Amino acid sequence: MTSSSDLEQAAATTVREFLHALEMGELDEALELLTDDALWRNTSLPTIRGRKRIGRLLAPLSRPPFGFAVEFHHVAAHGNVVLTDRTDVITVGPVRIAFWVCGTFELADGRIAIWHDHFSWANFLRGTAIGAVQAMLPGRPRYATAT
Repeated sequence: MTSSSDLEQAAATTVREFLHALEMGELDEALELLTDDALWRNTSLPTIRGRKRIGRLLAPLSRPPFGFAVEFHHVAAHGNVVLTDRTDVITVGPVRIAFWVCGTFELADGRIAIWHDHFSWANFLRGTAIGAVQAMLPGRPRYATAT
């Protein structure tokens, strides 16, 4: 018999594996952790429906000059719902954009069915400005790494 805490641990692990696969540029592996009809919602942006469409939008992050990294601050699960408090980092060439994200993931049959990220546009723009200034500093590599 599987306990509630085992299910919650499995859900949290799936979410961590999903975001780490994106971080490693392993898009196919990440997409396998989504349901076929998954929904991806971001604060004030249109909802993306379906694993294939989500994959098309995420594909550039797995190829230079783009990149993605994640730093988890907190991960909590209750049943099939996982909450993440994290810093996401998107790189575009030498520009490293770090910003706070709170994510809610709902799982169905062990895969992510709803991925809903909440973030502050002000925090994203601040991260963009800081990243742009840092990219212009002497001694910075042409293409900064995401981590």
